[in-house]
Parts: sequence; C-alpha cells; structure tokens
Amino acid sequence: MSTKYAAGQPIPAIVGPTASGKSELGIAIAIEFGGEIINLDSVQVYRKIRIATAKVPPSEQQGITHHLIDIVEPTENFTAGEYARRASSSIRDIESRGTTAILVGGTGFYLRALMQPLFDSSPTDPALRRRLKEINEKRGAEHLHRILRRLDPTAAARLSPRDWSRNMRAIEVRLQTGNLISDLQPRTPEPPDFADRIRVIALDPPRDLLYEKINARADRMFEAGLIEEVESLLAAGVPADAKAFQAHGYRRVVEHLMGKRSREDALNQMKLDTRRYAKRQLSWWRSRPGVSWISCFGDDPRALADAVRLLAGGSDKRVERRLD
Repeated sequence: MSTKYAAGQPIPAIVGPTASGKSELGIAIAIEFGGEIINLDSVQVYRKIRIATAKVPPSEQQGITHHLIDIVEPTENFTAGEYARRASSSIRDIESRGTTAILVGGTGFYLRALMQPLFDSSPTDPALRRRLKEINEKRGAEHLHRILRRLDPTAAARLSPRDWSRNMRAIEVRLQTGNLISDLQPRTPEPPDFADRIRVIALDPPRDLLYEKINARADRMFEAGLIEEVESLLAAGVPADAKAFQAHGYRRVVEHLMGKRSREDALNQMKLDTRRYAKRQLSWWRSRPGVSWISCFGDDPRALADAVRLLAGGSDKRVERRLD
C-alpha cells in the first residue's frame, strides 16, 4: 500500500555510483509513495542510445511513470541549466496532481543546478569541455583547481579543489568570455521554492562487489550489441564527437570503430573508465552537505526500509549493512 502524498513533503533524490541499484530503489520508493520518477542522469536524456545507458526498459518500470528520458537527440548539447528548467517543471506538475516526485540518477551537477540555479552564461564550447574532462580524468580535480587559481583566484578560493564540475565551468567562462565567474555569480537566480525539501539519499555498496557488478555489466553490454548500436548511429549521421558519445562505454566503442582500439581493449578500458567514474561519483557526493548514506545496493529490500525511515525524519547517520 502506498503512502498518501502530503503537500510540502520531502522530495527524495536517490543518488550514488553507477551500478549501485539507484533505479531499483527509485522504483521501490515510487511504489511505496505512489510517486513518479524524474531522471537525474545526463546520458539517459538522449534518444537512440540505449545499451550503455542502463535505462530501465518499460517492461521493468512496474507501471511507474518516468520523466526526462529520451528527450533530446544525441547530437544536442543538453546543458545542466536546461535540465534544471525541465526538472523544475516536472516537479511542479507532478506535485500539482498530488503525487510524489522522485529524482533518480547519479549526475551530481544536474542536481546541483536544480537546487542552486546557474547564472546565464555563454554556451559551452564542446571542444574545450572535452579537453578539460580529459585533464580531470588523467590528472584529477586538484589539477583543474590549480588551473583555475591562475585564471580566477577569487573563484578558486571559494571552490573545493575536489569540486571538478564547478572548477571546470569557471575555467570555461574565463577562457570563452574573458570574464571572471566570480564577477558573474552575483546574478545567480534564487533557488526554487522546493529546493529545501529535496532529501538526498546516496547508495554506497561494498566497493569490491560494486566493481564486480560494473565489470559484469560491461560484458553484458558488449554481448547485447553495443558495438552494433554505435555503428548504426554513426551510419545514421551522428558525429563521432557527439556529446552523447562522451559517455562511458560509447567513447571507447567509437575509438574501436575508428581503428584506435581492439574490441578487447575497448571493453577493458570501458570497465576501467566506469570504475574510476564510480569512485569520482562517491567522492563528489561525500563532498556535499546533507547527504544521507545507505551502505548496500538499491535492490536489497533493506534499502527501501532505510530510505523510508530517512525520509520520515530518521537519523541522518550512515546506515551500515552487512551482507549475510
């Protein structure tokens, strides 16, 4: 039996690393509260890419309505600001119907843009963004922060060295416009009226088991035809440097199809990329205030009980789970 919606109730945001079971827990919470799910994943917004996105097939959604999935073409540069506008509209629409809105996904800067709206600025230069992402992956967030210290010391002093996405955006603004983001930020809009009702619950399953799941899922994606999916999209005119192809899995398959990697190397690099990404996701969520943690996978029945308790105002301390 679902819990009746009450005006002003918390808005659950189920986050955590890739392959931790966010979708399963999100659906379980939606069933419990009679809710609808709003996608919080920067890859699942794209149409036509499916296998490496871990989108929940309609047959497994258990009748729960999902929003902001398959909404833009893979060639589009869909920004965090645009996501925030659409997610805000979805939350208001869902709640106007007396239903619980539930955010589910692992893209932290999407949630931050929703809770702390971005100021208007120039569009992102895709080539510059790719270069900065490569620097982040190879040299780490602290190196981006050192670059920012040279370009905009005031902004760097305000940002954590581990907050790679904000450091990256500050660098982009400086290099693209010549302006300092620290001068532009006073123009930032006020947070939406529902922002303080968002309750962030992060999954943190045992690291060794998470990595096993990541590796096994990559194998299944290749077996399910990931290479053929990318081949078809390239043949249909989607450029190799499309933003959608920057996602883990797709980028390495594109490199394979361009003759830069063998199939085995692409698969192994995809696994390594995804494990590193999961580690960065965990680090990012740990740097955020007000996050409640559940130390098990989202498909563990105990995760739902813990999430419901946290949403009801229970302890915000980490909920530890042992595997029996």
